[in-house]
Amino acid sequence: MLKEGDQVPAFTTKDQDGNEVQWSDYADKKVVVFFYPKASTPGCTAEACNLRDNYKELQAEGYELLGVSADSERRQTNFRNKYEFPFPLLADEDKTVINAFGVWGPKKFMGKEYDGIHRTTFIVENGTVTRVIGKVKTKDHAAQILNLG
Repeated sequence: MLKEGDQVPAFTTKDQDGNEVQWSDYADKKVVVFFYPKASTPGCTAEACNLRDNYKELQAEGYELLGVSADSERRQTNFRNKYEFPFPLLADEDKTVINAFGVWGPKKFMGKEYDGIHRTTFIVENGTVTRVIGKVKTKDHAAQILNLG
């Protein structure tokens, strides 16, 4: 997993509308890259809606947001449209971005072990990871990012 001080590797993937997204478009910006396990599930919806509801505050601090999961473009589009997210959701079906950040791995849920996305958020400035939030509070995530919570 990427850690503070690491450079984000170059990647190209698609957003919810099938548009190509290249990391180089964000390399000189302040970016919140948040990884979530599955679109439209309760925890992921709470997290993304909290970021949506605090989007103006995040933008005021200069942040761009990118949501990432391994969901299809169609599923990401439905998720974005249903909850009116003002930020792009990357449809990382081949796990290019997920693997670049190192958030795929073994998980446990209700006694079962499986591989999946670890809910993690990376704060990146000028291509360098400045902060990693591993214990994401889905209902209060913007405050974590803004160092309020």
